[in-house]
Amino acid sequence: MGTRSSVTEKFKGIFPAFYACYDEQGDISPERVRAFTQFLMDKGVNGLYVCGSSGECIYMTKEERMLTLENVMAVAKGKIPVIAHVAAMSTRESVELAQHAQKCGADALAAVPPFYFTLPEYAIEQYWKAMIDATDLPFIIYNIPGTTHYALSMNLFMKMKSYDKVVGVKNSSMPTYDIQRFKAAGGPDFVVFNGPDEQFVAGRIIGADAGIGGTYGVMPELFLKANEALMQGENDKAREIQYAINNIIETMTSCQGNLYSVEKEILRMQGVDIGQARLPLPPFTQEDLPKIRKAAEMIEDSKKRFC
Repeated sequence: MGTRSSVTEKFKGIFPAFYACYDEQGDISPERVRAFTQFLMDKGVNGLYVCGSSGECIYMTKEERMLTLENVMAVAKGKIPVIAHVAAMSTRESVELAQHAQKCGADALAAVPPFYFTLPEYAIEQYWKAMIDATDLPFIIYNIPGTTHYALSMNLFMKMKSYDKVVGVKNSSMPTYDIQRFKAAGGPDFVVFNGPDEQFVAGRIIGADAGIGGTYGVMPELFLKANEALMQGENDKAREIQYAINNIIETMTSCQGNLYSVEKEILRMQGVDIGQARLPLPPFTQEDLPKIRKAAEMIEDSKKRFC
């Protein structure tokens, strides 16, 4: 796997959480997966995070997730790093997805804790360890208490960090203090990804090395420019961009339709059709359309201002 520093160096920057790409019948569209992958690569993103929450993984079959990753890799392999989220309801299925990701050439694995049942920490550790042991790939812990209802403790974090293949954590809890704690305990060669898009700049300033986000896909230019400003020490400019991003996110989330439904319509307005979000995620309504158009205009105006 190489030294930890050589492995983690490529997991820096802006990693959009890849959206599920469906055809008109609601099935996975290999053509649209490839087109969306190329679209994001053309924007200059630093990597991709595939089949996570934004990828509607919990509403996909194992085979659909495999098909999605295969087609992402057909375009991105060897060009930008790809992190495959492989957590599933059962350990067996998670291991199968992990092994498939390695065969496809993914650069790393990631997984949320088991969800639905409340499990003790030793069971969560064993769940993750099964995926870690199944491949030679680096592994990234995914802490997202808002959906899994488990907040990663420092005790379990330190146990997981002791495994050589565990190279990072994606932290999607809202307190930036969690990022500080994970970065301090992880050290310079341990990658911490900021999860909540609304606090990207704050997360990076307090210690995150990179970002993985569900709204990056509709406005990657803004996140890339915010990250660039931070790297150049232009914190005031980064904060301005973050404020613009947050106004866009607030407009998108004020719709009745699910955020992913809204984002997919914005992408369609940008010339990239990847279908609709899958039920039970609610589609956007006709009443949402003025807000969706406004969000799309805000993105374009912000790109003109900052990019």
